[in-house]
Amino acid sequence: MKFLKTLFGSKATGETFEIYKDFRIIVEPMREGSKYRLAARIEHEVDGEVQTQQVIRADTFDSLEQANEVSLAKAKQVIDEQAKMRVGK
Repeated sequence: MKFLKTLFGSKATGETFEIYKDFRIIVEPMREGSKYRLAARIEHEVDGEVQTQQVIRADTFDSLEQANEVSLAKAKQVIDEQAKMRVGK
């Protein structure tokens, strides 16, 4: 994960991103006191327009690094689940 932070991250905000199956996942945990809430933004370009979906969960973590890792994993899960729903139509 530190590799992703170094390569793509912003040290000022702790924000990281990754491209996954043509979606851009921006990991942006929300600080709440001494903890971080799981949060990410998923972006996908369709016909030249960027569509955005927010992922915010109740889960909180003691460290920013842990919140980043789990936020990224949850966003990937959302993308995979939505792809399954589209195939089923």
